[in-house]
Amino acid sequence: MALSSAEDTSALLADDIADIEFPPSDLLSDEPPLETDFHRDQIDLLIRLLKWWWREREDFYVSGNLTIYYNERQLKSRDFRGPDFFVVLGTQKKDRKSWIVWHEEGQYPNVIVEILSDKTAVVDKGLKKQLYQDTFRTPEYFWFDPVSLGFKGFHLQNGQYEEIAPTQEGRLWSRQLELYLGVHERKLRLFTADNILIPSPEERVEEMEQTIERLREQLRSQGIEPES
Repeated sequence: MALSSAEDTSALLADDIADIEFPPSDLLSDEPPLETDFHRDQIDLLIRLLKWWWREREDFYVSGNLTIYYNERQLKSRDFRGPDFFVVLGTQKKDRKSWIVWHEEGQYPNVIVEILSDKTAVVDKGLKKQLYQDTFRTPEYFWFDPVSLGFKGFHLQNGQYEEIAPTQEGRLWSRQLELYLGVHERKLRLFTADNILIPSPEERVEEMEQTIERLREQLRSQGIEPES
């Protein structure tokens, strides 16, 4: 049976769509190596802290030094943008090879942190800040200088980044994370809404060991030798 005119048109459109090469959805991250051990350790620390603090949540993605692919032109120009640390809310908690915006329902990061260096500071404070404001529309952007300990944060207001006012302790409130960010022992750390430092896994182990040792000392003072 011959196809109707409408069916002919639909068939042609289907053929045309099938021939279109859509942007790929399986891209590896393409970031340069991190500049220093500190940069690697700082990024890893922030990731581990947030994963532990939100260990019962399944609605976020946190990563660092991972390429964010956001349009086809970027692919052709090889102009990649991989934040040092970023968090996406309202998404599936799973491992990824990169963050591909068109494969993630158009989602961009909710929070970005850049760790400055002599080599990247100008770009992080200029070009990247502009990109995160105008293209990513990322609600919160922070940068941290591990040498000078300079630390600033911005939240998006009416399409423009406005600086976040620090607390007396110099910490900055993140509405997106509902946590404070602040410098502690020359590293950027996370603090609860009550301004309590969120401990790292190593610090938690150390606290437990100290607690156990105090209990042992109490037993010894009572003439009881604790088991080893």
